[in-house]
Amino acid sequence: MSKYAIVALVTVVISLAWTADHYHDKAIAWRTTAQQSQQVARRQAATITYINQRQQRLAALDKTHTEALASAQHQINDLQRDVDDGRQRLQLHADCPALSAGKSSPTARVDDAARARLTDAAQRDYFILRQRIETARQQIAGLQDYIRQQCLK
Repeated sequence: MSKYAIVALVTVVISLAWTADHYHDKAIAWRTTAQQSQQVARRQAATITYINQRQQRLAALDKTHTEALASAQHQINDLQRDVDDGRQRLQLHADCPALSAGKSSPTARVDDAARARLTDAAQRDYFILRQRIETARQQIAGLQDYIRQQCLK
């Protein structure tokens, strides 16, 4: 064999070795990139799963408190209808001032007196106040549950 053939053969072997090393390095880089991408995809899938579970828990929590509020408001509306129709009465705890001795009034007789009752406006205000109290109570309970179940975990 001639010198030139040996040099050419060595050059080809070196070129092939360099090419193989180059593509080996690229394959390792691609594999590393693929592994990193898979890790990112797994983390994203886990995050999506966590968010979906949290949304479901929040929806269940919201449904529970919304139903409780609707039930309470339904009871208040039923009571208001019963009072308006005369089936039930609002009971007041009131003291009537006693008449001082020597004073009499034609309306001082208890046996002729009508039952004490709220005015229509006061009665409406009473039911509005009950509804607002129940709404606030349910909102506070919902926020407390949200804090306990979502924020403190």
